[in-house]
Amino acid sequence: MSFSIADLFSQHFDNKFDLHEQHLNNQMVRVLRTIGYDKNYKKAIGQYLFDQDNNKYLDLLSGFGVFAVGRNHPTVISALQETLTLELPNLVQMDVSLLSGLLAEKILATTPENTNKMFFSNSGTEAVEAAIKFARYTTKRERIVHCEHSFHGLTLGSLSLNGEEIFKQGFGPLLPNCNAIPFNDLEALEKTLSTKDVAAFIVEPIQGKGVNIPDDNYLPEVERLCKKYGTLFVADEIQTGLGRTGKFWAIDHWGVKPDMILMAKALSGGFIPVGAVAMTQNIMDTVFNRMDRAVVHGSTFSKNNMAMAAGLATLQVMEDEKLVENSAKVGADIINSINATKSKYEFLKEARGKGLMIAVEFQSPKSLKLKAAWAMLEAANKGLFCQMVTIPLFKEHRVLTQVAGHGMNVVKLLPPLNLTHDDRDWIVNAFNKAISDTHQIPGSIWDLGKNLASHAIKNKNK
Repeated sequence: MSFSIADLFSQHFDNKFDLHEQHLNNQMVRVLRTIGYDKNYKKAIGQYLFDQDNNKYLDLLSGFGVFAVGRNHPTVISALQETLTLELPNLVQMDVSLLSGLLAEKILATTPENTNKMFFSNSGTEAVEAAIKFARYTTKRERIVHCEHSFHGLTLGSLSLNGEEIFKQGFGPLLPNCNAIPFNDLEALEKTLSTKDVAAFIVEPIQGKGVNIPDDNYLPEVERLCKKYGTLFVADEIQTGLGRTGKFWAIDHWGVKPDMILMAKALSGGFIPVGAVAMTQNIMDTVFNRMDRAVVHGSTFSKNNMAMAAGLATLQVMEDEKLVENSAKVGADIINSINATKSKYEFLKEARGKGLMIAVEFQSPKSLKLKAAWAMLEAANKGLFCQMVTIPLFKEHRVLTQVAGHGMNVVKLLPPLNLTHDDRDWIVNAFNKAISDTHQIPGSIWDLGKNLASHAIKNKNK
């Protein structure tokens, strides 16, 4: 009997939610059904998803930034198909692989000149774990400092650097000697580093949770202070890297040179899990300092041929299609167009971001009727107003977005970098209509708001 994924997909297309309820995370199914996101998608091309009725949706999450080149890019597919048919040696443990050497060379051509060595892993959180170990071994110090509201992953070490408490609750004790300081606060950073016992300061150049952008002098001063006190400066570019912010690396906006750059997500075009750390020669030579330490840190599937081939193809697509430049232009157009409507809408605070890493933030209005409605939602659950925007965006305008984080009145956009001008207009018009509707009280959107508040209060009382 022949085996066919296409046949399995066709036979069980309508069963995916039932299968997840029975065998996987049924709470995720409850969430999707509650907010009306329980769609059966049958196809994905570029920036678009298609449901069983062939309705087209604009995906502004791209797998949390994974599909920077769009879903199912033909160039990456071709590279993977070719790799599968070449019968290449793969994961020969007493050997080194050609494709990982080529990918390392191509990545390092894009990083600052002080980073000239690569380590590959399977994911972003593995890259963070590697950075923790490498920093401690290199500096012979234990403390790792990160920022409040940061996100660096969910394995135990990276979770210890997570700035959101909801992810940590019940999973302790976590890694010791990990401390949080406020983001964009140089005084707090210098006070912390001046003890000269900090191995690394790990920071997102732009914070993913909320899309918080630092002052222009922040990262240059971070670099200076880390050098002054002997701390390694680690830039977590897992979400911000590879063109997301309109530069190849977000650090390029400020011209800084970290000791390590962490990457993952977009690196393989969304097909094969992959992560990596770019680092200085000194860090590499210190950690792997003798032949008996050649395997002191690694990961079984890192450097596998499929991941490396996908990475090489993805970087070629980004170059050929000028996706970094497109990210900068289309992102600025979206931000400016949404901000142009601020005078019309009391609820709209601002759109901000760099490239196609965008936040649309909302605020308490001034007029009494709107203020009372806002207060009702906030009392039920902080950040609930954003659901009144994201749900209509999805149901009425077929635009997939998400709230930026727990307790935030911020909608976050991380779309593929190949958005067109028509996509830009689709996004701006959809936001304009959804935000406009929130100002109509009474109205159907506030009926939705009351239902959301009711659900939130019931959950609190359980």
